[in-house]
Amino acid sequence: MEKFKLTKGDYIQLIQLLKVMGWVNTGGEASYAVSQGFVKVQNIVEFRLRNKIRVGMIVEFDNQKVEVV
Repeated sequence: MEKFKLTKGDYIQLIQLLKVMGWVNTGGEASYAVSQGFVKVQNIVEFRLRNKIRVGMIVEFDNQKVEVV
């Protein structure tokens, strides 16, 4: 599992995290992945594009996982 260090603020939006991790190339791809139910947050399918991902949360996409630290 990868780690993502949160440096600015107390959260990152879900679609931004997908882009920062390099799992998608564009915001459009990130939005599509979330809207189609391809992304899990805390092991639950997430459909909110701008869900606030905070320290301690785990995001899964395409057999990849990241923990926000």
